Amino acid sequence: MAFQPIVNIRTGQPFAFEALVRGVDGSGAGSVLSRVDDKTRYAFDQKCRVTAIQLAAKLYDPRSSEMLSINFMPNAVYEPRACIRMTLETAEQCQFPLERIIFEFCENERVDPDHLLKILKAYRSMGFKTAIDDFGAGYSGLNLLAQFQPDLVKLDMELIRNIDTDQAKRKVVRHTLAMLTDLGIEPICEGVETAGELEVLQDLGVTLIQGYVLAKPSFERFDRGFNLAA
Repeated sequence: MAFQPIVNIRTGQPFAFEALVRGVDGSGAGSVLSRVDDKTRYAFDQKCRVTAIQLAAKLYDPRSSEMLSINFMPNAVYEPRACIRMTLETAEQCQFPLERIIFEFCENERVDPDHLLKILKAYRSMGFKTAIDDFGAGYSGLNLLAQFQPDLVKLDMELIRNIDTDQAKRKVVRHTLAMLTDLGIEPICEGVETAGELEVLQDLGVTLIQGYVLAKPSFERFDRGFNLAA
């Protein structure tokens, strides 16, 4: 399990650390997820949650407001309150505050909208933060936002790529940011890789940034030494 910081570029402090699955040989998430099927999805999802919390409990600074962001698979959740039990038990055992956990899901998996809404509403009622990952690249998009406003939305990295030289992308991102602000949702721009991209996002008023320009994922540790002068 690796962790990549989501940085508040105004304060220079980590807002959260996203837990990212890695193979035993250090291989990326893609090679691991490709081996997950319908039979193993639930067990895999549960294992990832438990491991992320156990590691984060040893790494986070209780004096700070750092959060832990965990990816979950909506199709692995057959009933929200039943499937969250192991997460709750692990957090209690590790004394990791529930209010510091963000559950984010990726739009690239086709999910029944009613089922997804049920999960998100249940998680929020338990005190967790919710987030949509890869916004703008998946299935739900604006329809989901019209029905449920998560705490956070991560703009898909393809919208961010070369935003410093692509005026069309800049306009799309600017209007998307305005919409999210109107809905009371905090945007995160992920996949930021160059100083030029970072500068444009700063000019657009983005506060939360994630990407190689600041810090790469670190295996089983929280990297707080990112370079804001990139």
